[in-house]
Amino acid sequence: MHPDIHGLWPALLIPVTAEGAVDTARALAHAHRMLDAGCDGITLFGTTGEGPAFTTSERKALLTALLAGGVRADQIVVTTSASALPDAIELGRHASSLGCHRQMFMPPFYFRNPPEAGIIESVSQVIRDIADPRLKLLLYHIPGLSSVAFSHDAVATLAARHPGVVIGVKDSSGDVAHGLELARAFPSLAILVGAEQHVAATMLAGGSGSINGLANIAPRLLRRIIDAPAQVQASDIQLVDDLLALLGCQPDMPFVCVYKTMLAEQTGDDAWLHVRAPLALLDNTQAQTVRSRYRALGAALANI
Repeated sequence: MHPDIHGLWPALLIPVTAEGAVDTARALAHAHRMLDAGCDGITLFGTTGEGPAFTTSERKALLTALLAGGVRADQIVVTTSASALPDAIELGRHASSLGCHRQMFMPPFYFRNPPEAGIIESVSQVIRDIADPRLKLLLYHIPGLSSVAFSHDAVATLAARHPGVVIGVKDSSGDVAHGLELARAFPSLAILVGAEQHVAATMLAGGSGSINGLANIAPRLLRRIIDAPAQVQASDIQLVDDLLALLGCQPDMPFVCVYKTMLAEQTGDDAWLHVRAPLALLDNTQAQTVRSRYRALGAALANI
């Protein structure tokens, strides 16, 4: 596995109040819960964490609070994706100044299918303007949501242009073949898969671990898979599939809302249900279906 990053780094759900403000105390408690469950670290402000919905100042404040609350800088990947490139640079500089050198970046995503030269230049500009040789940057590949894709040529160009700085790819394509191809094509880079059901296969092909949303709910389950990808128990494979099935058990449910509903059911804390607009609470039928199907997993939930 890659020396700069490997293992399990949950894409942290960010709790918000009923008014949509960041709930710092719950975020800190949740981060510690993930670390206590055996995660190598946490990933802030990714898609699962509603990252682009928060302002630059909110994101900087939460990072500062987590560090003040005992989460170490080397236990955090800071996602700096923003619709304005200078905001991403500001977030990266701030994180770097606090010792958070592991960062993840998706180029601005408001233009559909931007040209590859622009994608490459956006990464290079971020690296140049952060201007910290200790930076360790993951390329965030999630074209289904952002329409911004990192081709193999773009990855190769950026890794050659910024050796030791561009350290890998977070592959959220959801395509197992794509993750396997990345792992085989770039053995010197860290390939971290986002699709939980593909973690073991990608690691066996040379991947370094996972940044994913399900780890918010089942960190010990994902830890077992990452620790022994060649000996994953059939019961654990089934449990991953059963938990992921909740994401689509009712139509038109944003996955962030489903994960927060699952976490509310798991913890008994309905404050987790809140999301920031334009997301919204699940309706009663959706929420009760998610909760009842989660409870129906019964004894299998004892060690997740």
